[in-house]
Amino acid sequence: MAGLGGLRNTVRQELVARQVEEQITARYPVGQRLRILDVGMGQGTQALRLARAGHKVTGLESDPGMLQVARDALAGEPAGIRERVRFMEGDGRETGAHFLPGSFDVVLCHGVLMYVPEPDAMLAALARMLAPGGLLSLLVRNGDALAMRPGLSGDWAGTLAAFDTEAYTNRLGLPVRADRLDALTSTLSGIGAPLHAWYGVRVFTDTIGNEVELPAAEELERLLAAEDRAGRVDPYRGVAALLHLCGVRGQ
Repeated sequence: MAGLGGLRNTVRQELVARQVEEQITARYPVGQRLRILDVGMGQGTQALRLARAGHKVTGLESDPGMLQVARDALAGEPAGIRERVRFMEGDGRETGAHFLPGSFDVVLCHGVLMYVPEPDAMLAALARMLAPGGLLSLLVRNGDALAMRPGLSGDWAGTLAAFDTEAYTNRLGLPVRADRLDALTSTLSGIGAPLHAWYGVRVFTDTIGNEVELPAAEELERLLAAEDRAGRVDPYRGVAALLHLCGVRGQ
């Protein structure tokens, strides 16, 4: 929780929000109120941002502490926004127990797959939640760039070990796993939501500490502009800490 307002998290949340907005704008008429499901919504940053944009948002979160943070944040929003939001406690692997197939226009699953040992079944279930033409937004740890963080930090033993694995220990000290672009591209095609676009997230700022605070507004905007540009072009996006993949459900 201590790092939620810091620079690393701000870069992640802001870039992903811009990318999601870009994909939504390209797919749907301006002003259309979409049905959005945010699976593993955490503190609700993306869910609340989309609700403020006029969409109807359902947030699913398995951690009671994070769910309470999201609910507290929602309580501070105007009544019109609160009416468009529903937050629920639940596991992203069990969406079929909560919702009917085709119930949503957009499904977000950000920072969740790294905690799921066998994600294919979960991804197929998320795709089933989408209406035809719907957007699936995934944010994952980049398995093709696991050596970057230890390498840039001077941890050479960790760097060498990272080349040959998809497992790593995150900053919370938890054993988790990364995903590779090629494998997820194949999975998305197999579940009927083929990859439409992808971005890199945190190309330059992944190694900074969670405690690092935001710079002045002008400097922050320059930083975000640099990260945004790098996350869209090769070879930079390929070595980003995170990958943001956007699949589209077949008609």
